[in-house]
Amino acid sequence: MECSIKGCPGRYEKQLILHTFKKGLEVVVLENVPAEVCSVCGDTLLSPKTIKHIDRVMMRSSKPEKFVPVYEYA
Repeated sequence: MECSIKGCPGRYEKQLILHTFKKGLEVVVLENVPAEVCSVCGDTLLSPKTIKHIDRVMMRSSKPEKFVPVYEYA
């Protein structure tokens, strides 16, 4: 599929990505998230199925499998 960013000549390719977001005051990092990523500009699309799966994962009260340092840009 062609990139949806105006003027970008790239095409989306299936990749596994590192997806980072905030949940309240916490930073959450998910590894191996399936996504479509533009080969030129890097625009990233997540399918509705993937977003629903992320929501289900986040609703669980289990502890993370890994911990990573987070630095503040000051």
